[in-house]
Amino acid sequence: MDAKLKYRAKKIKIVFFDIDDTLRVKNTGFMPESVKQVFKSLKEKGILTGIATGRGLYGVVPEIRELQPDYFVTLNGAYVEDKKERIIHQHHFSKELVEDCISWAKEQGLDYGFAGSHQAALAQRSPAISQAIDIVYPGLPLNPDFYQEQEVYQMWTFESPDRQVNHLPENLADQLRLVRWHPISCDLVPQLGSKAAGVAKVLEELGLKPENLLVFGDQVNDLELFDYAGISIAMEVSHEEIKQKADYVTKKVEEDGIFHALEELGMVEKEVNFPQVNLADQEGPRVKLKTNLGSLNLKLFPEQAPKTVANFLALAKDGYYDGVIFHRIIKDFMIQGGDPTGTGMGGESIYGQKFEDEFSAELYNIRGALSMANAGPNTNGSQFFIVQNSQLPYSAKELERGGWPAPIAKLYAEQGGTPHLDRRHTVFGQLADEASYQVLDKIAGVETGAMDKPVEDVVIEGIEVIEE
Repeated sequence: MDAKLKYRAKKIKIVFFDIDDTLRVKNTGFMPESVKQVFKSLKEKGILTGIATGRGLYGVVPEIRELQPDYFVTLNGAYVEDKKERIIHQHHFSKELVEDCISWAKEQGLDYGFAGSHQAALAQRSPAISQAIDIVYPGLPLNPDFYQEQEVYQMWTFESPDRQVNHLPENLADQLRLVRWHPISCDLVPQLGSKAAGVAKVLEELGLKPENLLVFGDQVNDLELFDYAGISIAMEVSHEEIKQKADYVTKKVEEDGIFHALEELGMVEKEVNFPQVNLADQEGPRVKLKTNLGSLNLKLFPEQAPKTVANFLALAKDGYYDGVIFHRIIKDFMIQGGDPTGTGMGGESIYGQKFEDEFSAELYNIRGALSMANAGPNTNGSQFFIVQNSQLPYSAKELERGGWPAPIAKLYAEQGGTPHLDRRHTVFGQLADEASYQVLDKIAGVETGAMDKPVEDVVIEGIEVIEE
């Protein structure tokens, strides 16, 4: 992403999102969990959020409302309210204009419908109309007299599949325009009406400028909004005109496109999970590493270190570690094993060669951590160690100042570990219970000789894999 665009992102104070194929997949209703994180992160940063949609409020599905956006610009900008249901702006058709639209539609052989601020209705229904409209507004009632009872903010036209109408007669064109949203349907909206006009009313109320606005969209009813906003981002599936106007084209909804774009702009960060902090809540594979001095129960972290965990589990299942000794033990530091030669010079991975480090911002060399031994960057094989040190000369605040996350700094200060090994050795597991720590300390306390090798062998008798 362009550095200038990232700089412009520092001025953003409000973000507006289209719904269909932007926040969620229109045809399936799928909305990724990352969207929830986006809204939460923006709120924490003091950045306002809004929905800018061609839908009416009655078409804003529950999962979108649950995101608790600050503003709703609906019906292509014709009706705007805030999260407290306070009306910011509204612009409806005159009854005479609606009647002129109906007359024109009948002359053209078009079916039509009406959108009010809080209700909508169809004048006619057919299988083709149902297929187009029900995915947005399921089960709309039939009421050709809707405009006699309710104010109309927008109308729809419905064509036959083999005939499109893209122009209005002069008596309508000076007030209205057609905005296509479906192969057989257009929105009839005010000539000066658009999502941009509605969003502008919000910015006016907030005292903000267009340069403070970032928008996401995908269809031609977002064109004016893309022209207006300080930064515009198109989804990968967007109409070509939208892509051409966009400052940046992001990934699809299913690929966390919104999160990806905002992360690139430095406006959101991935929610960090520290599995070692809440170990009891972590699901996934476990192993029981049986030694002649007792068993070590470990939880593994395949999400953060997939290749390393796969290597360890495969070797364990093949019996690769059976009978192998802990060849290097240093009390108040760690115990190291996994080399069939027992020298610290051997061992191979399942990949047939040394493999790369998998450093994660979520895992650290706290006491009880299972880490890969190596001979430098990206030289992982079969050897591993378990951190045993229980004392650190640093406080949690000192570690935080050094760059460690607060929850990890607290663990280090309370339990010990080897923070100097972070980003040098891949952490991929953690001791799971107090009994295992007692065995760890027992192993670390054995008598050692030259090269920190135990005088009497500490042997891995076998590793039982318990996959969940």
